[in-house]
Amino acid sequence: QVFFFFSVVMLAQVASRLRVPSAAVLTMARAANVGQFERLSSRSSPVTAVPARAFSVVATPQPALLAQRHFSPFVSGAPQRVLGRAWARSLSTSSDDEIIPIDKVRNVAIIAHVDHGKTTLVDKMLSFAGIRKETPDQERLMDCNALEQERGITILAKNTSVRLGEYKINILDTPGHGDFGGEVERILGMVDGVVLLVDASEGPMPQTKFVLSKALKKGLKPIVLLNKMDRPTAKPEQTEAEIFELFGALGASDDQLNYPTLYASSREGWVAESYAKILSGEADRTMKTLFDTIISYVPQPQADPDGPFRMLVTTIGSDQFLGRILTGRVLSGSVKPNDKLHSLNLAGVETEVGSISRVMGRQGMDPIFLPLGQSGDIISISGFSKATVSETICAQTVTEPVKADPIDPPVLSMVFGVNKSPLAGREGTLVTSTHIQSRLNRELESNITLQILPASEDGYEVRGRGELQLGVLIENMRREGFELSISPPRVIYRTINGKTHEPVEEVVIDVDSVYSGSIIEKLSKRKGTMIEIKEYDDRTRLVFHVPSRGLLGLRSELLSETRGTAVMNHLFHSYEPFLGELDYGRKGVIVSMAQGTVTGYALKTVEARGILFIEPGTEVYAGMIIGEANRDDDIDVNPVKAKALTNFRTVIKDDFVRLVPPRRFTLEDAISYVLDDELIEVTPKSIRLRKKILDTDQRIKSRK
Repeated sequence: QVFFFFSVVMLAQVASRLRVPSAAVLTMARAANVGQFERLSSRSSPVTAVPARAFSVVATPQPALLAQRHFSPFVSGAPQRVLGRAWARSLSTSSDDEIIPIDKVRNVAIIAHVDHGKTTLVDKMLSFAGIRKETPDQERLMDCNALEQERGITILAKNTSVRLGEYKINILDTPGHGDFGGEVERILGMVDGVVLLVDASEGPMPQTKFVLSKALKKGLKPIVLLNKMDRPTAKPEQTEAEIFELFGALGASDDQLNYPTLYASSREGWVAESYAKILSGEADRTMKTLFDTIISYVPQPQADPDGPFRMLVTTIGSDQFLGRILTGRVLSGSVKPNDKLHSLNLAGVETEVGSISRVMGRQGMDPIFLPLGQSGDIISISGFSKATVSETICAQTVTEPVKADPIDPPVLSMVFGVNKSPLAGREGTLVTSTHIQSRLNRELESNITLQILPASEDGYEVRGRGELQLGVLIENMRREGFELSISPPRVIYRTINGKTHEPVEEVVIDVDSVYSGSIIEKLSKRKGTMIEIKEYDDRTRLVFHVPSRGLLGLRSELLSETRGTAVMNHLFHSYEPFLGELDYGRKGVIVSMAQGTVTGYALKTVEARGILFIEPGTEVYAGMIIGEANRDDDIDVNPVKAKALTNFRTVIKDDFVRLVPPRRFTLEDAISYVLDDELIEVTPKSIRLRKKILDTDQRIKSRK
């Protein structure tokens, strides 16, 4: 095995010097030892072979992945990595016959409301095409981000592709939450059709309306897929009627209204073309119907193969070997490794000149190297170090950038500042304003929906679509070792015709009918206007228009009021004239007036005055919020007071202190809880609430 491995390395090095094609190297290697080559190739390749002859998936291994995964009983450590990279380089170039004619390419995006089954559907499509094997308790392949796997939602839009016979289908998985709508807006410019996924039980939801409106405006051809048909609560006839009404309300063209409707269960991995076939048991229990519909209904990409190369960067990534990776759709021309290109920003100014080192496609979440990126295809390229999202990568003869579609503006802002609490610097490693600025600028390169403005000497105002989007950014930063001081979220006002306007959101709440009255009362106090009310079975759907500031802290109140049965979804609707001050209804807080370690003896007396957020043994400081008071005013207490020692002796032990378990805050809970005079202290290990002014006397003076 070692002898054969060194033979391949030597052949690859000689071939690179003599410019011998990699295919010739493989031919020599196979001729030297066919059996050994096949065994090593099968052990090294990270791609599962396709069982069916009809599905010929491109399976070129990734060098970095091979270098990590190749193993040998004789060679290990650094020599093993060198051999793995050399072996990978000898396999990394696709042959010319893998270039798919552009009329056999389909670009399609999967769009839907959150938790309607998009990522699960893409996983089953990949499994059907043979790219991944079904295993028990497997994670969703497209949710490769740690936060996505933990929360079970899609945060970043991602692309993959499958080969189905002679066709190549590029599939784009999109987020379903309204806060990440900017990802959907960018992705839709790369496709020619969409699969609109709708839960057959819930029907169209706020994000369904948002993503569908964006797709229809771009003229994309939709395929409607009613998902979760395996559930007994599925209502396909009612859902179909609601979807058709939604198409009409959004101004769909006659061609777009003539959409095909499919019925599916993403979890079970099947799609049917007829509801009657599902009832009769004659439906095909695979994903073949979906693939056939995409091939027949979604048009081929509009290509300009003879023009100069142009590609609008839609997403960016990074690789430890290749550097920055730019992904987008080729609008005209073609590109191959070693081509000299340049990048233009939106103003048409040249930002960088570079040489393409790799042209790549996707298979699952792994890149595959291509000899050519052709017009109409979705590809990734490496070789640029500064180019970013919304810039145009093009031939040096091109001077006009590709026009990027405008993206809806942010509606919420928070200030990210240096942590200045007495406990600062104990848990994090990145604590200065320079670190924070560098990290936010890096985020801005890939997330164009954010806006970052200087707010103070050591703070930055970050504007985004909502609490969840900003909360994900904060969570990523704390996991990277940052310590931050976060302000309460504030809505972004606009001045229109000399009057102040504020963002208003459409809120849809599904709740048990017995709680509908209390929900209506709560939203009315927050300046909400009821738009629609529907009753079905024992549930009620309420639709309101509510100011964005009226949603702060609302979710936790609804869950407490309805015993966890309420489901709330919201989406930006419009800017409307300022509606006046709101009554959030939050009580005062219990504030520590001393620094030290909390004792159970002190908390026993504090417990009667409200709900505690801490437990004995917690480190606190003056000005830190340790609980919620049972009255409207704040209460200052000493939670570190210890029981005085005496010389009194007794055979009876001191009473054991029993406390109610404290209320725990997640980051999202903390963001929706704090008021204007409070801050959130975020570290890699802790989330603390505190007053902006820590000293008790100064805080009292500031109120007067």
